[in-house]
Amino acid sequence: MDERLQQFDTKMQKAYAHLEADYQGIRAGRANPHVLDKIRVDYYGTPTPLQQVGNITVPEPRMLQISPWEKSLIKAIEKAIMASDVGITPSDDGSVIRLVFPEVTEERRKALVKDVKKKGEEAKVAVRNIRRDGNDFLKKLGKEDVSEDEIKELEDKLQKLTDKYGKDIDKLVETKSKEIMTV
Repeated sequence: MDERLQQFDTKMQKAYAHLEADYQGIRAGRANPHVLDKIRVDYYGTPTPLQQVGNITVPEPRMLQISPWEKSLIKAIEKAIMASDVGITPSDDGSVIRLVFPEVTEERRKALVKDVKKKGEEAKVAVRNIRRDGNDFLKKLGKEDVSEDEIKELEDKLQKLTDKYGKDIDKLVETKSKEIMTV
């Protein structure tokens, strides 16, 4: 790859990676520890990621179990989960916290798929914006010491890069949509 296009490839990779991370937080009926990634627990006055104050396991397909390293954190963890957008009420037995995920309705699945497609389209728009920035960069290069043929070749490579990431995003959207619709 041409080093002049490397920065745009890196930005497109980041847009794709961001979409992938977003999709990990979408739950589709099965318990997924990633839905807790954004939750911060008040740990001695410091907002700390939930993964750093306890062990998260999946004992059953629709249940997450959080075993805090300190029993005194149970109430703080419950409070953090209740304040988050997870939408599940935690229950504890004094030593572990359980989150039981309800069965997802067909209507909710369709809404999730819509959301997945919307996020996929936003990622494709981001990739196209990066391509536009790249084309602007190449036009500026054209005013310097670079031949028209070389600029045309670089524009073609940038378009191929854009197409590649567009296809990758489409595959990701399709895979996540299938996962959500699978009961």
